Amino acid sequence: MYYAFFGLNQAPFKITPDTDVFFEGGNRGAILEALIYAISNGEGIIKVTGEVGSGKTMLCRVLQTRLPKNVETVYLANPSMSPEEILHAIAFELQLPITKDAGRLEVMHALNAYLLERHAKQRQVVVFVEESQGMPIPTLEEVRLLSNLETKQHKLLQIVLFGQPELDENLRQPQIRQLRERITHSFTLLPLDQSDVRAYLTFRLQAAGYHGPDLFSRRVIAYLTRASGGLTRRINLVADKALLAAFAEGTHNVTLRHVKAAVRDSEFSDLPRPRSAAPLAYALGGLTLGGVIGVAVFAAYQTLLAPAPSAPMVSTQADAAVPAAQTFNAPAAATGVDAPASHAPNTAITVTRSGSERSATVYRSTAEPRSTPAWTPQGSNAASPVSAQENAAAAGAQSGATSLPTPQPGLLGSELEAGDRESAAGDVLEQRLHATEQWLAEQNGSVYSIQLLGTNDPELLRVYFKTIAKYLEIDKVYVYRTMANQRPSLTVLYGNFFNRAEVNRVLQSLPEELKTNLPYYRTIQGVRSEIARHSYSSLRPERH
Repeated sequence: MYYAFFGLNQAPFKITPDTDVFFEGGNRGAILEALIYAISNGEGIIKVTGEVGSGKTMLCRVLQTRLPKNVETVYLANPSMSPEEILHAIAFELQLPITKDAGRLEVMHALNAYLLERHAKQRQVVVFVEESQGMPIPTLEEVRLLSNLETKQHKLLQIVLFGQPELDENLRQPQIRQLRERITHSFTLLPLDQSDVRAYLTFRLQAAGYHGPDLFSRRVIAYLTRASGGLTRRINLVADKALLAAFAEGTHNVTLRHVKAAVRDSEFSDLPRPRSAAPLAYALGGLTLGGVIGVAVFAAYQTLLAPAPSAPMVSTQADAAVPAAQTFNAPAAATGVDAPASHAPNTAITVTRSGSERSATVYRSTAEPRSTPAWTPQGSNAASPVSAQENAAAAGAQSGATSLPTPQPGLLGSELEAGDRESAAGDVLEQRLHATEQWLAEQNGSVYSIQLLGTNDPELLRVYFKTIAKYLEIDKVYVYRTMANQRPSLTVLYGNFFNRAEVNRVLQSLPEELKTNLPYYRTIQGVRSEIARHSYSSLRPERH
């Protein structure tokens, strides 16, 4: 439900293992490579242990997808079975022609014949056993006997045990010491530390389509690391609820208060729950948020559902992830700060950025006069700066929004290279940076704006302004300095709009050339909070 608000195309923090978003930090990538090597070299029994929610299932599934093509896999998700049952389970997965009432010797004979056949064809068979800490001791002994199936030079069957730390306790029992001696490799998935948690959050958000500034500050990440114990499943649960809480408040900044409320609502939390508010069942998300989050979501959702009596209802594709009932009133006007418009002529070129950055279409000036008419948002009427401010103040009064103290967007400028800070009288970028400071100081916090793109390359942005000038009035384009992926960055906004219906309609009617970077709407209050947070972080000494 918050996907469109944060510019996401899918859920960033699903707890269901998805091999497309395997995080290789926290030594996960190194363990994966070691497992592939051990299996490829026919190393008997391998053990992988980790706490509940540390990512064992994800690792197991990714491992199966990355093994060589000559490796056949058997996956046992529930090993809590007798020795005879585990033999039948392996035979069933390999589709061996045996009956249900076949005895142990018959199954072992069929299994040995099949493995010899596979070995003659230069193929390997590997059995992955999940939750192996729940395997009875006699069944573990049967696993050891299976590892005895071999030729003079090679093991015919390899076994990989995935389990919680209790598996190590079981293997320390005297009656199972022979199995312990057969384990050739042992790996442990440790909890993520604070730097790994930061990298993990960034990785999952970017995999879900997010390209904006950092949502989680260092202070928030430090608390999240301690509260979750560095376990990825807990991190996913808390981060998802925290994003939902931020969405309910209409801000793109996840604060410590949001995360604490999300932790308090989680079953693993030791924090006391509020006495008065039971968790609310959020209708379309299927999530339950207790205390502060539940109240905030409910209030915000009711506000969104309240239509104005005289305006038609509008539903847009940008809100595909928002509940169908969440429609909004038609707007009054789109306005900006009144400044001289740029009419620079343009010729199209394409600039492609390598790595994780996306390509952007930009334009260079020519001597030819511009023939393309300026783009006008569908259904919006230009308003004077005075009336715009009056409307913004009225919107703020109706919604009860309060304006935050306006931080100085230029505080992060010292972190950019000196060459990037040089400005000339005709530099559009510097002009818009200066105009944005005044604009942010004057706007009501509940006003919306459209984020067109963010970049850490000022020169590319200067060229891209010429693309924007083809369709938009430059005096309604704003730029501020921030941090993205822990690097100084510049974010470009367009316009100010007084309700979601208006900003959604303008967002949908943007020219395709300006949709390259997946624009999305934001609130002025959220922008101010982001600038203040990163300005404070840039001035604050690093703690060790």
